[in-house]
Amino acid sequence: MEDSMSRQSEDPTPIPKPGSRIPARLAVYARPALIAGIAVAVVCIVLLVIVFFLDSFNAAAYSMTGKSVQDATQEAQDIRESYTGVRIGSLVVLVVSALAAVAGGVVLYLNRGAAQGDDEDNGEDVDFEDLAG
Repeated sequence: MEDSMSRQSEDPTPIPKPGSRIPARLAVYARPALIAGIAVAVVCIVLLVIVFFLDSFNAAAYSMTGKSVQDATQEAQDIRESYTGVRIGSLVVLVVSALAAVAGGVVLYLNRGAAQGDDEDNGEDVDFEDLAG
């Protein structure tokens, strides 16, 4: 009896509450969704920064001739709208990837105590000689 009590207190993995686990088929996709979401979000942020600098450069180059980007001319309007599609597309993809990363993180958090079927630990130590031989 004492032996089983001491094993329970030594076990660092929390016992998940009933009903709090996400189905295993969703948990399989959580880590890739988290990684891909973060990677795509970083790329979108970098793209938005580049577009901001290109937009500023175009406005500065256009104003060197004494004209303003805020003018009502067709040329000034074309310069203002030159990166609108990229900006909108990048913002949409940024929001979607951020949602995927958050969802993946939530699923991983909810399944943090659940062992996966292929992660069995049978207590056997494997060293380099076992792997190399």
